[in-house]
Amino acid sequence: MAELFVGVDTGGTFTDLVLLQEGEIRVHKVLSTPDDPSQAILQGLSDLGVRESLSTLVHGSTVATNAVLEHKGVRTGLITTAGFRDVLEIGRQTRPKLYDLKVQKEPPLVPRSLRLEVVERLNERGEVMIPLDEASLKSAIEHMQKENVEAIAICLLFSFTNPDHEREVADAARSSGFYVSASYEVVPEFREYERTSTVVLNAYIGPLVERYLAKLEEVLPRNIPFRIMQSNGGSISSATARREAARTLLSGPAAGVVGAAFVAEASGFKHAITLDMGGTSTDVALIDGAITEATDGKIGGYPTKLPMIDIHTVGAGGGSIAWFDVGGALRVGPKSAGADPGPAAYGRGGTEPTVTVANVVLGRLIPTAFLGGTMSLDTNQARQAVESIAGRLGTTPEEAAWGIIRIVNANMEAAIRVISVERGYDPRHFILAAFGGAGPLHACELATALQIPRVFIPKAPGVLSALGMLAADIIKDYVRTIMVHSQGAHETVEKAFSELEEQGRAELAQEGFSSEQVTVEPSLDLRYVGQSYELTVPFEGDVERAVTHFHAAHEKRFGYNDPRERVQVVNVRLKARGTATRPVLEQHEENKGATATPTETRSAVFAGPDGATSHDTAVYEREKLMPGVTIKGPAIVTQYDTTTVLPPEWRAQIDAIGNLIAERVEKG
Repeated sequence: MAELFVGVDTGGTFTDLVLLQEGEIRVHKVLSTPDDPSQAILQGLSDLGVRESLSTLVHGSTVATNAVLEHKGVRTGLITTAGFRDVLEIGRQTRPKLYDLKVQKEPPLVPRSLRLEVVERLNERGEVMIPLDEASLKSAIEHMQKENVEAIAICLLFSFTNPDHEREVADAARSSGFYVSASYEVVPEFREYERTSTVVLNAYIGPLVERYLAKLEEVLPRNIPFRIMQSNGGSISSATARREAARTLLSGPAAGVVGAAFVAEASGFKHAITLDMGGTSTDVALIDGAITEATDGKIGGYPTKLPMIDIHTVGAGGGSIAWFDVGGALRVGPKSAGADPGPAAYGRGGTEPTVTVANVVLGRLIPTAFLGGTMSLDTNQARQAVESIAGRLGTTPEEAAWGIIRIVNANMEAAIRVISVERGYDPRHFILAAFGGAGPLHACELATALQIPRVFIPKAPGVLSALGMLAADIIKDYVRTIMVHSQGAHETVEKAFSELEEQGRAELAQEGFSSEQVTVEPSLDLRYVGQSYELTVPFEGDVERAVTHFHAAHEKRFGYNDPRERVQVVNVRLKARGTATRPVLEQHEENKGATATPTETRSAVFAGPDGATSHDTAVYEREKLMPGVTIKGPAIVTQYDTTTVLPPEWRAQIDAIGNLIAERVEKG
């Protein structure tokens, strides 16, 4: 029997499944079950008839993300060096809202009463200044037991240069039955606050992820390879995810970017801005020949130093609720109607006016075509929900719905500017790759606002994150802090890379990868001497060449550089990649003269010179659009997993792979 691979993406509203067998792809969506996400997964596998015949399952989980965002992690303690228990609370002198006199910091995930100190001290070279005091360690462990702590984070000063003390503390905590997250295992690099925050995050969510994965493995067929998507765009084994749960904090969004890069490259596009709009939020990222990464991300306001795809998230999704603030201004999101009861149009008892509801009122979402006709939308309930907004604004329901769309589009436009313009990239040099259940509904209007020339809609946009999981390699990230000047650093850098490469190849060999299947990608974190931040540049065997790349990257990112300044090598990084078996996207011959016949013409509302205007709009079924066919807006393209909207003055063509590529037609 041919091998059968399944990718599963658990979202706030829907759980998406992509099945791959002998190059053929099948997609399926089921409503998520927030109280127990595994139930939706099992339901989806049963619906597809593959629960007992899986070869490999790759899963993107929101368990870790939701636990942090909702502050529902386990009771966690922190053990650190004497004098440093408050690092977690002091943080950095950064103020995201500089002029807000009432700004509130996120409360630490570990209260002060559970942040305990042990007597020990290393210097910056890892030399012992004060030996580890066994009595203070024993006292800390006993206090954690008395306070019913479930997980312990351990972060001792300079343990990234010498982990001996931290290893001894970790061994003592594990032998006492705690779930343990030690910084020398999770993130062995400098910067005390971020390192502490990362290991605390890992401890806070670790037991939840461990229990969730154990429960899922119990109901899955025995001995089925089970991998988890991580935030850096690669997957890891279930065992690794249990130990280092914080690596899964952005697993679903990261898979979407991987999927977008995979299908866009197949159509000849290597430079893209990705727009993943789901039911609860929108994730945007930038692909500039390669997926861009960051090591200074935040989850729910809490910093993490683990490598992750550079994704910016805003609370703008199909389920985002429209509301009025205290000043009477209309807002949209970040609160969402979720899967249960969901937007008013779902007919499941929800009454909230949401983005989905607004699209129904504007005629852009066809009630009988939602989810391929398997779920019908309630137009009357949608209008009633929007009338609550219209009444307060003194407008028609259509005008109120258009206002909701304009606001959510503005939120997403701002997010795209963060990862493009603010990073030194011009959006006009990229395509906009839109996916998720709601992305194709809004993509063309966003592209118009940002002057992006083309919009790219994959063949199966609503489940692209699940497809991305099947296209993801097995990736291991390693880092070591060395803190040396670039001049004369070659020997130190090469030694560090050699040791990290040996470790990476050994760990991937344990997962069944031969030496030929493993590639390594070395890079350096560089900065000008005296700076407090770094830029990551590739290492091609020559430190001086890396320094040249650094000057260019600094110019692009910050608008200036100074080749006369001394450069410091802060960290060496290595990415070990085990190449996975990827899906093969079928190509068909394009018929340039092909025409498409709409299934119907209906009224839909679009922007006009004098505000929202109703247009006669052609409706097409995506499955009937053959490669080579061109359609003109205004048009609506329906398919099982999403709806694509082409405003007036836009046209689209289906390429050989079945992807839809839209572009704006210049007036004249």
